[in-house]
Amino acid sequence: MGIIIKPIVTEKMTVQGEKLNRYGFIVDREANKLQIKAAVEQAYGVTVADVNTVNYHGKVKSRYTKAGILTGRTNRFKKAIVTLAGEDKIDFYANI
Repeated sequence: MGIIIKPIVTEKMTVQGEKLNRYGFIVDREANKLQIKAAVEQAYGVTVADVNTVNYHGKVKSRYTKAGILTGRTNRFKKAIVTLAGEDKIDFYANI
């Protein structure tokens, strides 16, 4: 399995991509910033200026149903915010 799991395509990340040249990815939890930088540069052919990472820990969630209380846990993951150098852009919709 690769370092980059999937890109984050939300309204907030789209605005950051347009204004600040930043793009978000869900990445492997064991990957460090240098590995993430190399993976993005190889996959998209761009130059990465900066990488910020955030570890999200799974939350315990519960809900009430007819069958009683169901409890579970959300997934834990690592998110990387990648800032590109110069005029580089990533178009996630190019190959649809």
